[in-house]
Amino acid sequence: MDLTKPSTQANLEAAFGGESMANRKYLFFANVAKQLGNSELSRLFRDTANQETEHAFAHFRLLHPELVVEDPASLDDAQKQAILSRCLELAIEGETYEYTTMYPEFAAQANADLDHGAAAEFNEQIEESRDHAGLFRTAARNFGLLTPVEHHHADRYSVALEALQGKGQQGETSEAVPGQWICKVCGVIYDPAVGDPDSGIAAGTAFEAIPEDWSCPICGTRKANFIPYHPAELKAA
Repeated sequence: MDLTKPSTQANLEAAFGGESMANRKYLFFANVAKQLGNSELSRLFRDTANQETEHAFAHFRLLHPELVVEDPASLDDAQKQAILSRCLELAIEGETYEYTTMYPEFAAQANADLDHGAAAEFNEQIEESRDHAGLFRTAARNFGLLTPVEHHHADRYSVALEALQGKGQQGETSEAVPGQWICKVCGVIYDPAVGDPDSGIAAGTAFEAIPEDWSCPICGTRKANFIPYHPAELKAA
């Protein structure tokens, strides 16, 4: 495959993204069908999702032939480390983009759309504007919440890469960040300096003071599934 042509590269990346999105979308549909008692349809969605995964993998192998492993037994330790390092480098690159560029830009746009949309539709479509404003507020909140999560992911990958390079051992700080708690399900970090205003939790509220029926603003899991946040740290070998 000739990837020197920008159009081919772009098409492969678009195809990989499309197949990847289809996989997650069909898995979501499978869960919906299962909840509604239609196991046959749920199985259809899951089977199709698995096929979409294979399609995505095929595209990704063409995009990154350096990661294709035909015979693991034929690789020496240096070659294995090079491949694993490349995987981590790509993961760091993606997560860093998400927390430095993607989510901050999305949050800014959602807030901009909130102001513009509410003003433009206020007179003619009050209810629709209210619904749109709520969606934009939720989008802005979610993008803001996910920014530190992606930062956390990138830090973990960075530590893993350094450990792979023999610079130490992958681990976490012995002391938790004061006041911060992380969701074990989706990785959202509760910061008392910010609180969760949309859920009625004011800034300055300690996690321990949050009502027990509070739930994660992203995944909806219960408060009990949060643990003290220990950032990734490279430990001495």
